[in-house]
Amino acid sequence: MQKRWALKQNPDINEVKRISAELGIDEVLAAMLLQRGIQTFEEARFFFRPDMRHLHDPFLMQGMEQAIERIEKAIQTGENILIYGDYDVDGTTAVTVVYSFFRKRYSRIEYYIPDRYLEGYGISTQGIDYAAQNNFTLIIALDCGIKAVDKVAYANELGVDFIICDHHTPGNELPEAVAVLDPKRNDCDYPYKELSGCGIGFKLIQAYAQKNDISFDEVANYLDLVATSIACDIVHVTGENRTLASFGLQKINSNPGTGIKVLMDIAGKTSNYSISDVVFMIGPRINAAGRIDNARHSVELLLSEDMEAAKAKGMLISEKNLERKGHDLAITDEALSMIAADAVMTGRKSTVVFNERWHKGVIGIVASRLTEKYYRPTIVLTHSNGHVAGSARSVVGFDLYEALCGCSDLLLQFGGHKYAAGLTMKPEQVEAFTARFEEVVAATITEQQLIQEIQIDAELKLEKITSKFFRVLTQFGPFGPENVCPVFISRNVSVYGNVSLVGSNHIKMCVHQSGSPLFDCIAFNQGECIEEIRKGKPFDICYTIEENIWREKRSIQLNIKGIRC
Repeated sequence: MQKRWALKQNPDINEVKRISAELGIDEVLAAMLLQRGIQTFEEARFFFRPDMRHLHDPFLMQGMEQAIERIEKAIQTGENILIYGDYDVDGTTAVTVVYSFFRKRYSRIEYYIPDRYLEGYGISTQGIDYAAQNNFTLIIALDCGIKAVDKVAYANELGVDFIICDHHTPGNELPEAVAVLDPKRNDCDYPYKELSGCGIGFKLIQAYAQKNDISFDEVANYLDLVATSIACDIVHVTGENRTLASFGLQKINSNPGTGIKVLMDIAGKTSNYSISDVVFMIGPRINAAGRIDNARHSVELLLSEDMEAAKAKGMLISEKNLERKGHDLAITDEALSMIAADAVMTGRKSTVVFNERWHKGVIGIVASRLTEKYYRPTIVLTHSNGHVAGSARSVVGFDLYEALCGCSDLLLQFGGHKYAAGLTMKPEQVEAFTARFEEVVAATITEQQLIQEIQIDAELKLEKITSKFFRVLTQFGPFGPENVCPVFISRNVSVYGNVSLVGSNHIKMCVHQSGSPLFDCIAFNQGECIEEIRKGKPFDICYTIEENIWREKRSIQLNIKGIRC
């Protein structure tokens, strides 16, 4: 697929020189700080040295006082409390954090994860009925509920109170809950708006601990789970999230909880985890239980303190993950064939594919794969409990949630983020929805947004890549949305020695540039460039810089994202 190379605008050269001198770092690194809005020595220190003291007071969040008071009342009067959470990584980690924290000091508490297939996403009538029938008078809902106006009203009729802890965009009306914790509320002045669902749960227990003189160390013990949610829910790795992720990764790499440690062992990587490693090695395994069977398996694993029991549960989840992979690949192939065989579909600005037999648990993954292939807003639909359920993914810069708002009259419900969403409709609306979604997308998306872009931070001479440069560069992490791993461009580089094709379509080579040291390179899925490279002419590369560890030997490697011969 053709990709655009877009070089970010250079900051003012005088500001670059000032920051470079104040911090004693290369001007290229100073420019990247300015690109991230960091303009002073203090801001740079804050950025390079995350500190727990940078976390915001949880009571700045609208509704937090009411939430803590209601929980305290429930504990004091012996009420039954139900911790309710979504079935994905964010929801299951959130349930684990909040349930584990309160279970240590109160016994009349349980957790509930809705069944993806029988109940669907979010607050369900079945879940509320379960609470009422079993004398639960307080539900703490995590990573869901912000749009559950009717469901919360139903719970109120049954005498069941709700505390909503959500991070999704609210609708026009908030549920009539005891408290609604969501920084995206228009009336919420909480300084950071991009917490994960587990992050909101973390702020809830932080507030309870703060009010009840419980050591923050106990709260911080859950940061490996918070970091996992931040990574896998693809929220911004900026501000407070960056602090939480930074310390959470430290815990993952030094002293992970039993469940996380088991998943690391199964994944075959036991140290040096990055946000990306969490996304690709830990996240899919936690998700697999809810996709194929029941997400309670994931919560049971994450709650486990017994290593042998955790290993048994981890192996079960690993088997579910292998089953998930089988469904994923088969459905992806089928969907790609469906698109390729339809000239009308291939010419659209959006993709909507539907098959009533597809496994609901993997349609989100399939939507992501189709987006990678065709690079346009994509929705994958399948039958679920008499309705049609869908998972949607977007491209950089296009607001998927707003596009779905333009189709809301054809939907039973929908929710999510700018780049990912879920939706439900009646079967008879599929054709009309497909046409409307294409109409909305075609009217609002730009041609540039339909071409995948490589955002390049700076042009760099290879000779500048020293051990000190790399050491400072790593302190820009942890990397993720809104703080992505820096991409550099180097022009007129030359190959040294052999150029090899490895795996199915990857290039392995060594490059240099007019007097620079030699750098090993890997270029994934760019085998089509190998013949041009072998001609020996200089070419341009854009790349990230990473550490390669091979047989305990560490070296700097260039991970090439694009080649222009």
